[in-house]
Order: sequence, then structure tokens, then C-alpha cells
Amino acid sequence: MATNHILIPRITHYHQLPYYFHSPFRQNLAMAFCSPLFSPVNFAVVPKHTKPNYRRNFTISAIPPLSTAITSPLDGTTLAVLGGSSVAALAAILSLTDPERRRQLQAEEVGGGDKEVVREYFNNNGFDRWKKIYGDTDDVNKVQLDIRLGHSKTVENVMKMLTEEGSLKGVTVCDAGCGTGCLSIPLAKEGAIVSASDISASMVAEAQKQAQEELLKAKDDLAPTPVMPKFEVKDLESLDGKYDTVVCLDVMIHYPQSKADGMIAHLASLAENRLILSFAPKTFYYDLLKRIGELFPGPSKATRAYLHAEADVEKALQKAGWKIRKRGLIATQFYFAKLIEAVPA
Repeated sequence: MATNHILIPRITHYHQLPYYFHSPFRQNLAMAFCSPLFSPVNFAVVPKHTKPNYRRNFTISAIPPLSTAITSPLDGTTLAVLGGSSVAALAAILSLTDPERRRQLQAEEVGGGDKEVVREYFNNNGFDRWKKIYGDTDDVNKVQLDIRLGHSKTVENVMKMLTEEGSLKGVTVCDAGCGTGCLSIPLAKEGAIVSASDISASMVAEAQKQAQEELLKAKDDLAPTPVMPKFEVKDLESLDGKYDTVVCLDVMIHYPQSKADGMIAHLASLAENRLILSFAPKTFYYDLLKRIGELFPGPSKATRAYLHAEADVEKALQKAGWKIRKRGLIATQFYFAKLIEAVPA
């Protein structure tokens, strides 16, 4: 059966780029490298069963399919995009960096590997940073604001996926890696029974607080009271149970592909009908942006960012007995992500 393709504006990231670009200098550097790679194109995205809250036009970036356009790291296409001298200069600078050494020191500081580093970061400095990005405060820089826009587009498109086939009332949903509740709360408002979890206790506490404020505020005499999501502090490997739908947004960036395969299989084992994932795509452009960012890690860059080839993610799903039904890309200047919906094969 042919796969349905949907055009999804998105930010994926890179949601890690705020780690890289904090100061005006880093932001200007990033924009200088990024601006030639994107040309804005307007698309209308309208779900089959439209709702006033989920129908709107999006501006996204037109990005060429580099997996087919570039056949080698420095072929003619690449040189035409970046310019020969720019590539040579950039390669020389990148060769002097040692991001792996920095990551090793970060892991040693918290006494563990990637998971411990992620937990420590999102319970401390990372929590303050991402709470602002996911929130509505004006105390954000241009890069963070751009990432906020991208993340909101991701949430909107997931809601489209979930609502276009019917009501969510009574549907069980696992929000794996819930952050501050950006998806869990809209799901609860639509009547879903939400089980939400995050590796960060600080994130879970904030999600609970926002859910109580939002869902109680939304209560009126004519509409039934939404069921409060069940929030828990758990990593992905500890999740259990069975759900109609499992959603995991912007979490795979913390997993190398070797571990991501097992994580995808585990999430698929929890889902009965649908699995929705987002991840930072591994292409030449995005890999280059990531490496540029590593030149200027900044004091709050405390987690490693892993990109994933779509073919590898699809292969992992196939091994678990699932197939991709819908796929799309959401992109802004600093957030690029693939969003896929998988169903049992």
C-alpha cells in the first residue's frame, strides 16, 4: 500500500540549537550560515475534518531533498551551495574542535552517560531555559522565539493527526517525554485520557501545575470537566502499559541510533493503534548546522544531540512490525524535525 505523504511545517529542530546559539554573536553566526539554505514558501494545511482551532496557513522553508541531491560530502552540489572557500575554511575550523571530549567531561561530572546528563540538565539549567521556550514569556532571544514557533507547529500538527479521524474522547494516549505539558494539556481538553511522563522531575512538576491551571480555567457548565493527565517521572525505558496512541516528540535527539532502535521498539510495544514520533533528521545541511553549533557550546550546552536518518527510523519500525502511514517536515531557521505517524503493518 502506498504511503500517504503530508506536508508538515516543523521546527525540529533543531530544538537543540538554543543550546548552541545564545549570545548575539552566535545568533548572527548561525543566521549567516543558515539564511542561504532556506527560502520561505507558503502552504495551506487543512485537515480533512476541520476545526476552528486547528486550521490555519503556515509558512515553512523549502528544503531540497539532500539525500538525493548530494552524493558525496564535497561534490559539486555542496560546493555550489556553500562555496569552495567557505567549505575549506569551515572544515579547518571544525577539525580543531573536540565535542566528544566535552561530552565525556559532562558525563563524568554527573556520574553517568547520556541519560544521566539529560536528567541533570533538564532538572537544572535546562529546565529554566526550556520552560521559557515552551511558555509565553517575552524573556527569550530571537533563536528561542523561533524554536518556540517550531515546537508549537509540531504540537498543532500532532493534534491534527489525532483529531482528523474522529473525537479523542476516551482515547488513551501516552505522551512520552511530555516536557511542560505542551501536548498533554491540549489532548486532555479534547477528552483524551493522557498518561504523561518525563525524565525530569522539574518538567513533570511544571506540567502538573500548568495542567491544573489550564484545565480548571477551561471548565464551564456546558462542557464536561477534562480528565487531568496522569504525570509521572520516568525515562522511556521504564514506561509500561497499553495505549491506543503513543506520542514521543523531540526525545530521540538524546539517543544514538543504536539505542534509538530499542526505544522505538519499546514505544511500539506500548501502542495498539498508532505511534507518532519526531526526530532531528540527519542530512548534510542539518549535520553541518549541528557541527557549527558545537564550535560555540556555551555554558548551558549540556546534552549531546543525535541526528537520525529517516531510513534508519523506518527500518526500526519495520522490525517492530509497524509501517509509516504519514510523514512530513517542519522547519524554521533553528528547528528542523521529521514528524511521522506509524501504524501496525
